[in-house]
Amino acid sequence: MAKTVTEVESPPAPPAPSGRGFVRADGATLAMVFAVVLLVIPARLVFVGLPLSISPANLVALISAAVWLFAHFTVTLNMAKGRTPVRTGIFAYATSMIATFGFATYGFLPADELGLADHAFILIIANVGLALLVCDGIRSPERLDFLLKCVVLAGAFISVIGAFQYLFNIDLTNFLELPGLRYTSEDATIIERGGGRRVGSTTGHPIEFGVVCSMLLPIAVHYGYKARLRGEPALRWWGCAGLIGLGLMFSVSRSAVLGLAAVSLVLLIGWPSRRRLQALLVTLGFLVVIRVAVPGLLGTFYSLFANFGNDDSIRYRTHDYDVAVAEISRHPWLGRGVGTWYAPKHQVFDNQYILSTVETGYIGIVAFAMMFLIAIYAGLRVRYLSPDPGTRDLGLTLSACLVAPLVGSATFDLLSFATVTGLAYLLIGANGALLRTTEAGLQGPAQASGPTVPVTR
Repeated sequence: MAKTVTEVESPPAPPAPSGRGFVRADGATLAMVFAVVLLVIPARLVFVGLPLSISPANLVALISAAVWLFAHFTVTLNMAKGRTPVRTGIFAYATSMIATFGFATYGFLPADELGLADHAFILIIANVGLALLVCDGIRSPERLDFLLKCVVLAGAFISVIGAFQYLFNIDLTNFLELPGLRYTSEDATIIERGGGRRVGSTTGHPIEFGVVCSMLLPIAVHYGYKARLRGEPALRWWGCAGLIGLGLMFSVSRSAVLGLAAVSLVLLIGWPSRRRLQALLVTLGFLVVIRVAVPGLLGTFYSLFANFGNDDSIRYRTHDYDVAVAEISRHPWLGRGVGTWYAPKHQVFDNQYILSTVETGYIGIVAFAMMFLIAIYAGLRVRYLSPDPGTRDLGLTLSACLVAPLVGSATFDLLSFATVTGLAYLLIGANGALLRTTEAGLQGPAQASGPTVPVTR
């Protein structure tokens, strides 16, 4: 029988579900599982019996990467096709990491560094795959809202855990230990230092907890405003915003404050004047409540910045520049390999830009920064393209959220912490999904359906 060639279009995004009927599992479902596992299960818990330290969130991310890859071999699983700026940025970053890994392992590496390089490369595959799944697997604004709302609720949950740690010195993470998991370290999540207390909730460190809260707070505020404008119950989202704000304060982290300041600057530039005034009044009221309810906390934050020039932690972060310059000069373009520079064998760099330049070279650090900047651009472009006020505000919000890890990368080694890294990749993918769904909504059905794929019969 003669063979014929026909063209089959990739299916358009499904219509938004009405009511509370059954919704088929999709990219948003798997990403939601990742977000809940990432935030709720303590970051230091990994599977027992494996040669590498793989956490439950890492496993879900690896599954997401496989799902994204296999779904692209079909035209029936509702995986979006075609180029987008965010996906291009992710591909460029992944390509630079592959080149760095190949360059590092081509020559000799000590056994300990080789093992860490393998582990780091697996985690890069997992995080990149998750971002691509979110970018291509979420095909409607409703499903993106579903994912982001789940992220906010999980953020409020871990903020409650942080509040118990700070106010009552009770670590609820002890009740989140699951069978088949073990702790990678015995580091405490409640740190007493200088007569004050800092907490990390389920994350690996108070600094990480604070930066995570600074990334989640704007999303909770967005859904509070959106619910109020639509006449829907908004108290739940304002409650989540309040809890996440408390979590940020209880982390007692300078990086969290700097990240929130950068996020707020972006939002204040994009918000209308009335909302700016409301935000200022709410912030002042929140600080008054903190001063009354938790005496001394605001004074602790003031001392973090008042003694900025005499802070030992600041001097520690800046004394290692000569070591970094010497190491970068040995492998300037592709670096010495991701994960191969670690303590206590090597000097600690509390700066992700310096650490990434050492490990991945100039190409890697540029690809890393560009991936974030392209995702921020995608959110701002949605603000320019969409006629819907809610979508425009979400684009601004997600762009602002990604400013926090960019600022945090200058104050600590951000990619060494699993929770904030996983959340950053998820939000990068969310910006890509938002731009794709917005552009699809502005096109006709034929254009939004995606490219045609030749099929031989």
